[in-house]
Amino acid sequence: MAEAAGFQVTERPRGRWLRRAAALVAGAPLLAGVLQVPAAQEAHAAPSGSRTVDVDIDSLTPPAPGKDDDAVTVSGSITNEGRATITGGHIGLRRGPVLNNRSSIDDVARRTGYSAGLDGQEVGGKAEKIKALKPGVSQPFTLRVPVKKLRLSKDGVYQLGVSFSGRSRSAPYEQVLGIERTFLPWQEADASKKTDLTYLWPLISKTHLTAETEGDEQQTPIFRDDKLAAEIAPGGRLQQLVALGKDLPVTFVVDPDLLASVDAMTGRYKVEGPHGTTRPGRNQDVAKQWLSDLEQAVQAHEVIALPFGDPDIASLAHQGKAVPSALGHLGPATELASKTVDTVLPGVKARNDFAWPVDGAVDSSVVDVATSAGAHNVIARSDSMRENGLSYTPTAARPIGGGNTAVVADAGLSTAFTGDLSKAGSATLAVQNFLSQTLMINLQDPSRQRSVVVAPQRMPTASQAQAMAKAVRALDDSGWAEAQDLSDAAKAKPDRSATRQVPGPASYPSSLRKHELPAAAFRQAQETRTALDDFEVILAEPWRVETPFGNAIMRMMSTSWRGDATGAKAFRKSVRSYLDGLTTKVHLIQKSDATLSGRSATIPVTVQNNLVRGVEGMTLRLTSSQPNRLDVGEPQTIDVEGGHSQSFKFDTTAHANGPVQVTAQLYTADGKRYGRAMTFEVNVTEITATVMLVIAGGVLLLVLAGVRIYLQRKRAAAREDDDGTDGGDGTDGGTDGGAGSDDGDGTPDSDGTDQDGRPSDGESEQPGDPAADTGSESTDASGSGEKVDR
Repeated sequence: MAEAAGFQVTERPRGRWLRRAAALVAGAPLLAGVLQVPAAQEAHAAPSGSRTVDVDIDSLTPPAPGKDDDAVTVSGSITNEGRATITGGHIGLRRGPVLNNRSSIDDVARRTGYSAGLDGQEVGGKAEKIKALKPGVSQPFTLRVPVKKLRLSKDGVYQLGVSFSGRSRSAPYEQVLGIERTFLPWQEADASKKTDLTYLWPLISKTHLTAETEGDEQQTPIFRDDKLAAEIAPGGRLQQLVALGKDLPVTFVVDPDLLASVDAMTGRYKVEGPHGTTRPGRNQDVAKQWLSDLEQAVQAHEVIALPFGDPDIASLAHQGKAVPSALGHLGPATELASKTVDTVLPGVKARNDFAWPVDGAVDSSVVDVATSAGAHNVIARSDSMRENGLSYTPTAARPIGGGNTAVVADAGLSTAFTGDLSKAGSATLAVQNFLSQTLMINLQDPSRQRSVVVAPQRMPTASQAQAMAKAVRALDDSGWAEAQDLSDAAKAKPDRSATRQVPGPASYPSSLRKHELPAAAFRQAQETRTALDDFEVILAEPWRVETPFGNAIMRMMSTSWRGDATGAKAFRKSVRSYLDGLTTKVHLIQKSDATLSGRSATIPVTVQNNLVRGVEGMTLRLTSSQPNRLDVGEPQTIDVEGGHSQSFKFDTTAHANGPVQVTAQLYTADGKRYGRAMTFEVNVTEITATVMLVIAGGVLLLVLAGVRIYLQRKRAAAREDDDGTDGGDGTDGGTDGGAGSDDGDGTPDSDGTDQDGRPSDGESEQPGDPAADTGSESTDASGSGEKVDR
């Protein structure tokens, strides 16, 4: 009761422990009964004691008061979370003891509930009275306390608490029913040696662009979704980071893929919809404005460009090494980073010699991979490269051999703004914690000049960015730290006592390792790269596919896929599927079986190009399953315009009869098979020399027979003419019989037949006679232009 009343009772330790032991023994039966209470009933138990009222500190101004500030203002709210109305309450400010080190700050941040011995007395005369506070009701408060009333006796970090005291029906005496603690950094005069502090300001996003583009001249890009537009729109995460960072002493760290993606939005673009549909993008103005704001914001700042796509260096080191050529993507990504910044932000010179592994976690293999592409500076973190017994925070720069430097960011400062900071109370506590930690670093050894780096989370939310900005702004106005660029931090004089030993792979955190990209991801990226190389060699304009697919392959290895294994797998699959779909647009059209009825003929094979652009330099080759029976000719180099099909004719030569399987296959300029082979059958029916002699003999016999018949008929006709002359002059017969009549002397009737019913001379026909317009048969081989039956 004495503690609840707000004053402290001192008792000897031995007596206190005896009383606690006795109470424990006496309360054992009661405890057993309590343990039998259903869990649901415990979960709904109302807060009691110093947790009855929830106190939130929404703001503390100034965050770090100096000698020119005459008062500190604390505002926030209180909420009655109990079941009874609280009366006779008041809100007071309590100044706790000065803290001794950085760990004591962490201890206070974790503490809950009121402790009379640790939370100190209320600052007299500055309480705000609350007559009644009903259950579930919240009420704001504001306390303004003169700095001199706080009795800040020396430079340091002070615990500051806002408490609510009152009484209720179940507790008629006044007691502390709620308390919230924060920190108040205090330094009366500027430090003789200020801490040089570098704050990284990351502009990084997830992967938004796909490899797919429209087939138009501009190659209209297609986005996975429209979330990037929301991030760069007014009030969005990335818009806030640019707007806030513009006036802060920070170093911008940019993923060039973000720049390329926003730049793609400034023109015509489309967004994927459900079931393979797309819709026009409509945020061109938003993209243009964001890029304009960014270009202005970074003019007076140092800019660090990460490798394009922000590749996961740790995953490459631990998983990618098992895949040949996987590490080879890091160099091109670094080169593309500089080109992208130069293109999108002309006039901005960005450094690309810094690598930033996830959460600054490093081991020897991570450092080896990070420095393999020319990044001589690796941004690590102090919870990865731990110190051995140092009583102060050392300078960030550490030489690690080979001309490389580990820039070790401070873990406590770097994680100060994680979690949900959308509530003002959480954000204010984070700001005060950050400022207090930086002051404590300076007070650890005021005579030692040090350079400290802060590397926050890669993609801070808008509320986190706002809290970060408030802290950096307050720190810039403080008397114990001043801003420094990252390049200067990397060149700072190293501390001889600081660790320079990069830990081994066994020390890498398992919590991070389980979220790494698997080796299968790098294998798929490499296979896609190989397929892309094979596709490019046939194109008249290979750059049209190199840019979207090359960038997409780099995006496959992005750090942003951590925690989204399903999304990463789907993205890799979509890139490869789209590439395979393009490659199949150049193919052979299936032929039906053909018949070759001569010694030689021409076999046409058709190549279809359904791409928008032409293909060139390919080779079409036919292969005969029986070359001794059918020779299919020489390979042909082909060029086919986009959207066209073209037939290529092969001169073939037959040597023997029978069916032959012929395979048509496309090859790239470097001799690799391209696409599926096409097989068809050619039935060879060549006429041999022996058969030709037999046919020629038969024809000769037919000719001779025809001549004989002709001569016989001619002689018969002559005899008939002689018989007609001996019978008279025919004058009477012609008169009596009339025109066209047969008078019985062999003169033809009007129907062209004589008396015997035979055709008249010169028009005789027999069923086996050849037609008058039939040419002689030729025994020569068929010409090369002979058509093939299909």
